[in-house]
Amino acid sequence: MIEVKQATKVFSSRHGPAINSVSFDVKNGEVVGFVGLNGAGKTTTIRIAVGVSLPTSGTVLIDGHDITNEKAEASKSIGWVPEIPNFEPNAKALTLMRYLSGFYGIDRTEARSRSKDLLASVGLSGFENRKIRTYSQGMKKRFSLAVSLLSDPQNFLFDEVLNGLDPEGIHFFRELMRGQKRVNKAILLSSHILTEIENIADRIVFIHRGRIIKTVTREELGAYEGVRGILRIILQNPQAWRNTSSI
Repeated sequence: MIEVKQATKVFSSRHGPAINSVSFDVKNGEVVGFVGLNGAGKTTTIRIAVGVSLPTSGTVLIDGHDITNEKAEASKSIGWVPEIPNFEPNAKALTLMRYLSGFYGIDRTEARSRSKDLLASVGLSGFENRKIRTYSQGMKKRFSLAVSLLSDPQNFLFDEVLNGLDPEGIHFFRELMRGQKRVNKAILLSSHILTEIENIADRIVFIHRGRIIKTVTREELGAYEGVRGILRIILQNPQAWRNTSSI
C-alpha cells in the first residue's frame, strides 16, 4: 500500500511549491491513475514516493514504512518505472540485470536464470545481449520494468510509462498491470492523458498546479460529459472542482 500524506516540495529555483499538501493512497489490489497536465506535479510526487527526492514536509509510507526515515525497508517493496529510464548505455541488458540482482540479495547462480526469465517476460527475449543504447524508448521501458520486477515488489509506481509507446507497447503494459492487480499489488500510474488510463484505473486522482483537486472512481468519471468537459472544469475553476462534494 502506498500512502502519500500532506507531501509538499519547494524548489529554490521556482516561486511557490512544486506540490502542496498532496495526499492520497493506493490500496493493495488497486490501480490508481494520477492525472494532470505536464508540470502539474506528478513526477515530483512519484520521485518523493520512491525516495529519490526528499519532501520539504509531509510523509510517504510504503507498506507502513516511511520512505524518508526507513528508506532501506520501504524500498524493498517498490517497483519504479520512470518516464525516461536512465541506465549505463554501453552495458548489455543481461549483464546489467545480473549486476543489479546483487542489490536485491540474489545469488549469482539464480541471478542469470532469473534475469533471463524476466527479460523474456517483458518481451526482450533475443535482445538480452544487446547494449542498452541500441534499445528503442519502448524497449528501455520494458527493460526498466524487468529491473523493477527483480524483487517482486508489492507496490509499483509507473511515471508516464505509456507515453510515446506504440499500440503494442501500450497493450503490453496495460495487461501487465491487470495481472499485477490480480495478485493484489498496489499500482500508481501517472499520465497527462486521461484516455490512456481511464479504462484500467479503479480510481483517478487529479492534480493541478501542485494540488490534488479531485479523486473519482472510474464509475463516477462517467457522470461527466467526456474528458474535455472534465479538463475544462479543472482548468477554468479548479477550486470549484475541488470543493464539489459529490458527482
